[in-house]
Amino acid sequence: MTAAENVCYTLINVPMDSEPPSEISLKNDLGNCDMSAFLTSFPPLEKGDVKLKTEALKKVIIMILNGEKLPGLLMTIIRFVLPLQDHTIKKLLLVFWEIVPKTTPDGRLLQEMILVCDAYRKDLQHPNEFIRGSTLRFLCKLKEAELLEPLMPAIRACLEHRHSYVRRNAVLAIYTIYRNFEHLIPDAPELIHDFLVNEKDASCKRNAFMMLIHADQDRALDYLSTCIDQVQTFGDILQLVIVELIYKVCHANPSERARFIRCIYNLLQSSSPAVKYEAAGTLVTLSSAPTAIKAAAQCYIDLIIKESDNNVKLIVLDRLIELKEHPSHERVLQDLVMDILRVLSTPDLEVRKKTLQLALDLVSSRNVEELVIVLKKEVIKTNNVTEHEDTDKYRQLLVRTLHSCSVRFPDMAANVIPVLMEFLSDNNEAAAADVLEFVREAIQRFENLRPLIVEKMLEVFHAIKSVKIYRGALWILGEYCSTKEDIQSVMTEVRRSLGEIPIVESEIKKEAGELKPEEEVSVGPAQKLVTEMGTYATQSALSSSRPAKKEEDRPPLRGFLLDGDFFVAASLATTLTKIALRYVSLVQERKKQNSFNAEAMLLMATILHLGKSSLPKKPITDDDVDRISLCLKVLSECSPLMNDIFNKECRQSLSHMLSAKLEEEKLSQKKESEKRNVTIQPDDPISFMQLTAKNEMSSKEDQFQLSLLAAMGNTQRKEAADPLASKLNKVVTQLTGFSDPVYAEAYVHVNQYDIVLDVLVVNQTSDTLQNCTLELATLGDLKLVEKPSPLTLAPHDFANIKANVKVASTENGIIFGNVVYDVSGAASDRNCVVLSDIHIDIMDYIQPASCTDAEFRQMWAEFEWENKVTVNTNIIDLNEYLQHILKSTNMKCLTPEKALSGYCGFMAANLYARSIFGEDALANVSIEKPIHLGPEAPVTGHIRIRAKSQGMALSLGDKINLSQKKTSL
Repeated sequence: MTAAENVCYTLINVPMDSEPPSEISLKNDLGNCDMSAFLTSFPPLEKGDVKLKTEALKKVIIMILNGEKLPGLLMTIIRFVLPLQDHTIKKLLLVFWEIVPKTTPDGRLLQEMILVCDAYRKDLQHPNEFIRGSTLRFLCKLKEAELLEPLMPAIRACLEHRHSYVRRNAVLAIYTIYRNFEHLIPDAPELIHDFLVNEKDASCKRNAFMMLIHADQDRALDYLSTCIDQVQTFGDILQLVIVELIYKVCHANPSERARFIRCIYNLLQSSSPAVKYEAAGTLVTLSSAPTAIKAAAQCYIDLIIKESDNNVKLIVLDRLIELKEHPSHERVLQDLVMDILRVLSTPDLEVRKKTLQLALDLVSSRNVEELVIVLKKEVIKTNNVTEHEDTDKYRQLLVRTLHSCSVRFPDMAANVIPVLMEFLSDNNEAAAADVLEFVREAIQRFENLRPLIVEKMLEVFHAIKSVKIYRGALWILGEYCSTKEDIQSVMTEVRRSLGEIPIVESEIKKEAGELKPEEEVSVGPAQKLVTEMGTYATQSALSSSRPAKKEEDRPPLRGFLLDGDFFVAASLATTLTKIALRYVSLVQERKKQNSFNAEAMLLMATILHLGKSSLPKKPITDDDVDRISLCLKVLSECSPLMNDIFNKECRQSLSHMLSAKLEEEKLSQKKESEKRNVTIQPDDPISFMQLTAKNEMSSKEDQFQLSLLAAMGNTQRKEAADPLASKLNKVVTQLTGFSDPVYAEAYVHVNQYDIVLDVLVVNQTSDTLQNCTLELATLGDLKLVEKPSPLTLAPHDFANIKANVKVASTENGIIFGNVVYDVSGAASDRNCVVLSDIHIDIMDYIQPASCTDAEFRQMWAEFEWENKVTVNTNIIDLNEYLQHILKSTNMKCLTPEKALSGYCGFMAANLYARSIFGEDALANVSIEKPIHLGPEAPVTGHIRIRAKSQGMALSLGDKINLSQKKTSL
């Protein structure tokens, strides 16, 4: 439906507790007299109470909307209300004449309507522009040609009224009359064309031009051709209509593109953001030339930067991402990467995230250097900004983007690493962990950078504040320090970080308060005293003051150990073992070898002693004791086998993991590129909009239609692959039985945050059902937006009732209710038919999503609601069961395919999904195949679901339970 054909609705609020008035009381109010007086004569109109008549007219409108006929009131309103000049009365009368029956049962026009027609002819000539304009708007809704015919001269005359409000409504009235009853005004296109040429007001020109587009497109094009150079000076509402016309003409007749494409180029410079957005979208569909794509993309970028609304930024960013998906457009966008990065000035994290992802997709060897420079500046900026919740997350995004750039373009790693390694000492553990992961991958992949990374790591080692980062740094130093000097530097840093040893003795001395070198010694002032013998003696006092013990003054590693974190001690033992074994192979002197080994063993022994003492907050675990003891034994024996395991096998494991990760990334990129490379063969079928799934549409499809679909809430999910399919493709929910007096069934349309119930109600009786009302209630986080209005159903008649329900969170919801009605002429109470429940599925709101392993673990630790589901299925294959769960829950498997390949009798996988409300859902599948029960034994195990809200965890668990039971082989 086009903008010109959109129906204009009038919404009327009805108090639900009000009693319906009777026809007699309404006559009394409208005529302002009693019933006996009404039958004989009426009091003078000037004595009537306008307020009372206004209220009575409102009640009449509500009763007619509820199905009452009220034929006796027509003349009362014509005689007592129609002549009134009150603006509120006149506005209500427009609504009344729109809904009141205007014909007799045989289809003839009521004679009383001639009086109404004359009244409206006078209103069309009224000196007040509001009354004229409102009357013209009302005439757009009239469907009776006999009523409109006498009014045509007055409507034409309104085109020349001094006020723009009247003129623009006159244009709309002429358009609707021409569309419905062309014989009443056959020269309408010519009349409106002449009006358009001489008109100055923007809104009037817009309405007139829109009419010509739909009534006589050739005249619209002729007018546009005469003023195509002045298009930039027009108002934005007219420019939008011009863009729509050019799009439609060029889409239907491609040979016209050359004629109008320059106009679209000019509209890219419009002062209105809406015009620029539509013009850019139209330009992309009309031309695939690099200059056109570049101009449209530049326009989108300017819009993102200049618009303050984050929603607008995200929408326009999506259009840029769509452009990038087209293979021929990608190269053009690569030249605009630096312009795209200007969007990073926006403080919103979601906008920054999409921008960085887009820039990363477009990066090439030509622009990677400039990209890295900008990202380095952004990283440094985040260090100077006052701490904010999003600053840390933004820093993480920047680190990951630089990481990806360095992996794809190794030459850049040397520039990036020194800047990023400063953040290893950051207070934000997540950002530091991302940097550490990047450094670990870089030091393994780029051998030429190892000396630089080790040097930088030794510089920042003492400033690391997080125990997790400290462990990672220890591992990197132990694995990649290959020279004698570096090994000795590591040992020095470890001793510095550990403090004075043995740890237990030094800590006990501190606790006991024994004099330490750092304690201050002061001598008090001498005092002269008199002895018993009367001689003088001098006395001085020696006092020592210990500074208050502060835990933060401890060296970092010592602090971790005293806090009871002995896992870092196990990492330290491994690192010391590696560097000691390497030192032995590098240094030939036996004395130095033994000295270094003894120092390493002393550190391990003192840590073991500390762990067994009562000084730490938590004692050392048996696992850590075993690990440190193993390292002590390895150093005492120094066997070649242990040397190989510690110094070669560990690195090979990392190498295998990184190569598997890289291979997985390449595979996903290959799949993406295969999706984007669309080839069209000569014998390929033609795509029709109504028959085409969204992913099959080319960029030349009707963008206005696609915009409409997006506005209606059709998501990009596979389930919504056929957005224009008819209702025949949807599941009908039967609400009542076939033998009930009222039959009801519903289509349930889920549009993101809204649920629209399209209910068909059929009167299966031979009686007229009055005040037939659909009463609904909800269970769960659902809210009924408005109550459906009552209807009157004729015998064996039917009607469609629509009800809107708002969804607030991801939970299973239930909609229940009944249909109540009165039987015309019956004295009994209201009748009621109870409806079946409608269950709203959680799967309509859950979409697959991805996150890193670190984010998954962090969320797993934070989320407090857990739901453990026992596997109860008849599927006998582990992989098949996992795929079934993924399909039935809309979740994505984060565990790589390689980790799931092969067969070992058990399987563990992590699943992740995100709702449209931004809620995260995690699941861990732990299943096994009980081999001892035979090859046909079903899969057993558990699925643990974690979520932030209880409703999400329970609903997802219910869904899994339900889908397990429905499974059939």
